[in-house]
Amino acid sequence: MIAFWISAAGLSAAAGALVLRSAARAGATQGVSPDLDAHKRQLGEIDRLAEGGLLDEAEHRAARAEAGRRLLAAADTAETWTRDGAGPRRLAVAVAAVAPLLAVAAYVFIGSPGFSDQPFARRVAEWRATDPAQLDPPRIAAVLETLAAQRPNDAEPLKHLALARSASGDLAGAEQALRRAVRLAPGRADLWTGLGETFVAQANGQVTGDAQVAFREALKIDPTSLSARYHLGRGKIGDGDLAGGLADWRALTADLPAGDPRRGAMNREIAQVEAAGGIPAPEAAPEQSAQVQGMIAGMVDGLAARLASSPDDPDGWVRLVRAYAVLGEVAKRDAAMASATRRYADQPKVLAALRQAAQTPPQQQTAPGGDRQ
Repeated sequence: MIAFWISAAGLSAAAGALVLRSAARAGATQGVSPDLDAHKRQLGEIDRLAEGGLLDEAEHRAARAEAGRRLLAAADTAETWTRDGAGPRRLAVAVAAVAPLLAVAAYVFIGSPGFSDQPFARRVAEWRATDPAQLDPPRIAAVLETLAAQRPNDAEPLKHLALARSASGDLAGAEQALRRAVRLAPGRADLWTGLGETFVAQANGQVTGDAQVAFREALKIDPTSLSARYHLGRGKIGDGDLAGGLADWRALTADLPAGDPRRGAMNREIAQVEAAGGIPAPEAAPEQSAQVQGMIAGMVDGLAARLASSPDDPDGWVRLVRAYAVLGEVAKRDAAMASATRRYADQPKVLAALRQAAQTPPQQQTAPGGDRQ
């Protein structure tokens, strides 16, 4: 490593010298010698005399040859590498050589050169062992990618992976994961709906042809899918069928329960579309709390599957109970608590940690704009 930094210092010094030499030469040639200017003007004057008929061809060639010889002699004696500023140039070359050595010295004393690189797989393993609620969407996506690879015939990890990628801003990756999911489970309406919603997000709210195909597939499987019905109605409005789209929305609103807050939201949107004569300009992007909740649920499912096959992990059981409590999954929390209590009935510390985890308050969830059914 030290040899590398010494070589880097030498290369930096050489590169600095070349740059400074080229700059100095360029500066020298910009200020052309007065003697060279005089000889060039003399050549031009000879040519003008010949053009005016004052010199015949033989005299013109002889005079031009003599003037050219004098010009070449003056150019050979002209100084192209000025000596002015040699001290600053030497200082710049020295700084270019010393800078890499100072950097490696600072790294040796302040950094950790003895630490080996941490493979990405090891980091993913650490994230997988962490409480999912403490991870951001990109890390959750990395963990879910490993779960999807371990369960290649299961569409569920792919569904949650798509949510994680979408929350991370990777809509193309979310689409890829959902396409794989619908190939594995073409009879699941939620996967087709998720794929359609991804197409809509990629198109900045427009219900494209691909999105309409996905939503129609979802309706074939589940005619009550609220999200599919909503987006297909929106697609009609976007395509110019205002009456047809509003009729679909009114039918959807009528099917919602009387106390459902989405009825009010739908009625307001219908009124806005009627007033604007079409879909109004999009407002701020909706919150992605529902997507994050979906990702965490996918990771929790993975943790539960791992504990089912390798149950001798008290910390894992504590994390699972806490995760179910955070998600508000009371039945699953109690079932996990009962299984862990039976396994660790003779370990008071584990039982205390389990009870504390079970008392974790659930997160307050914001009602999503659309129901993914």
